[in-house]
Amino acid sequence: MTNPADETQESVEDYILYDVRDSVAWISLNRPRYHNSQNFRLLDKLDAAFRRAVDDDGVKVIVLKGEGKNFSAGHDIGTPARDKHMERTRADLWYDHSNKEGPELQWVLEQDAYLGLCRRWQAIPKPMIAMVQGACISGGLMLAWVCDLIVASEDAYFQDPVMFMGVPGVEYFAHAYELPSRVAREFLLLGRRMPAQRAYSFGMVNEVVPRDKLEHTVTEIAADLAKKPRFGMALAKQAFNMIEDLRGKRSAMDGVFHMHQLAHAQNVLTSGSVIGGLDGRAMAAASRENAKAK
Repeated sequence: MTNPADETQESVEDYILYDVRDSVAWISLNRPRYHNSQNFRLLDKLDAAFRRAVDDDGVKVIVLKGEGKNFSAGHDIGTPARDKHMERTRADLWYDHSNKEGPELQWVLEQDAYLGLCRRWQAIPKPMIAMVQGACISGGLMLAWVCDLIVASEDAYFQDPVMFMGVPGVEYFAHAYELPSRVAREFLLLGRRMPAQRAYSFGMVNEVVPRDKLEHTVTEIAADLAKKPRFGMALAKQAFNMIEDLRGKRSAMDGVFHMHQLAHAQNVLTSGSVIGGLDGRAMAAASRENAKAK
């Protein structure tokens, strides 16, 4: 269990900000000091915020955003408040991971907290908009990809550099559904940044706007959505999710998730760490440098 004193001037209660304006729930990741990297307490609080928005009949649309200069630098793999071994509220009926060992611990934790939560959030019946500025790296992609629309600032970029630690993509493996196959291969194998404008050209992003126009643009889109019938939008979302599953999205993710866990096991056997020893440190350093950019 992580010692609360290790929060280093962060308030766990403030990890997520929640505000409702004109039938729109604005949900903000609020760890700007660490570029909104996602520890498990943040993910639990994000899940609670989504549940609050779903349960509120006055909310028609959900906007997900990040405080500070970056949307999210991904999963927390090195801040003082990393909390891998904490007990947590589970997304599905999985047993507790925190007292397990080896691959079982990692498999159960990521099956529930990463893949499980993202699948649950994608199924939210209300339209969701990701408002992306700055860095959207690895686990940040997962949060943006579960949303129905992505609006990005001109300085935003997208990246999944986990090949540095020998892992075949993030747990919610939507790469081949968000991008054309050849581009998805480049995106993952090279791990390079994809500028927002290039992501827009492939249809991964809906709009790219100047940073000072980002919130205004998202507000206008959310207001337009809020005029639509709630049940009609819920059915439309269900229809798109069903079609993606018929195209194999869920089965493909299940298969790649097992490959992801095999990579973790390989890393533990060869380096003693799920993030791959020296390669893992290189991955963490790359993520920090990318998050500092712009």
